[in-house]
Amino acid sequence: MIKIIAKNYVKEDEVNNFIALAKKLVKETNEKDTGCIHYQLYQDTANPQILTFLEEWESDDDLKKHMEAKHFKEIVPALGEFEEKPGELNMYRIVK
Repeated sequence: MIKIIAKNYVKEDEVNNFIALAKKLVKETNEKDTGCIHYQLYQDTANPQILTFLEEWESDDDLKKHMEAKHFKEIVPALGEFEEKPGELNMYRIVK
């Protein structure tokens, strides 16, 4: 199992645009991507410009397929246009 935290720093005047497009990515991912356990967007309570995807995938292969999916390839680059600075991506595995 893989967990991902993908933090995005969004321009103040683009927050609503980012959220609208990100909701489409969340919907398509949850409906179409096999192996998706959890995929949701969260907004920081102290700074509304920080929007973070929390993801959980069954396997590396499922994550790879997600990143190759049409909706991912179309939406993620568009989301980048709303960013104030580069985001952060952390991937985790369970410690056994």
